[in-house]
Amino acid sequence: MRILIVEDEHDLGTAVQERVRLDGHAVDWFTTLEDARAAVATVDYDFMLLDLGLPDGNGRDLLREIRRTSFDIAILITTAEDQVSDRIAGLSDGADDYIVKPYDLNELVARIAAVSRRYAAPRRQARHQIGDITIDRENRSVARNGQMLDLTAREWAIMELLSRNPGRIYSRQQIDTALYALDHDVDSNTVEVFISRLRKKVGNAVIRTVRGRGYCLAHGAAA
Repeated sequence: MRILIVEDEHDLGTAVQERVRLDGHAVDWFTTLEDARAAVATVDYDFMLLDLGLPDGNGRDLLREIRRTSFDIAILITTAEDQVSDRIAGLSDGADDYIVKPYDLNELVARIAAVSRRYAAPRRQARHQIGDITIDRENRSVARNGQMLDLTAREWAIMELLSRNPGRIYSRQQIDTALYALDHDVDSNTVEVFISRLRKKVGNAVIRTVRGRGYCLAHGAAA
């Protein structure tokens, strides 16, 4: 998944970012509402870990803004133990769950997994079949004729992004962003290189190039 962390406590933010990445997710971390708003406007996130007490406002403001237009992102709020009213208000505003500070990082990862399972099921298909290619987002795997393909982390990041909405065109910048979350050293031709490598594994027909706009996954059957 692509996860946005909005947390202004540096030590906690660093620890959460490292732990969530260790669990196999792409992670962006910001410390203010202003930066988080800009990130949400440009990146298609699956999950947000949202602190309520931020230096430039209350996280509930961002929560309400997002929920006015979208329910495609799961949101878990974090807050101090004595802010019961904020937790209740956050859930009323559209948060999917909350966790109280200080929290155990393993519990946090378990909460993220639990919310994602129940949240994503009705919204996004977990599996896609395109010819002889099976893409399984839940198990983070791609198979060809039933044989598992060995994809690198970057190759899977691209495939995972494209498979969120088969047929939707993702720009080179959006794919760059997905790769940047894994490695801050992204070369100018990285997207083309990894698209080419992916096509050698899954076949040229699975990933389409839309000239001047980007790339998309061919339509197939969802399961």
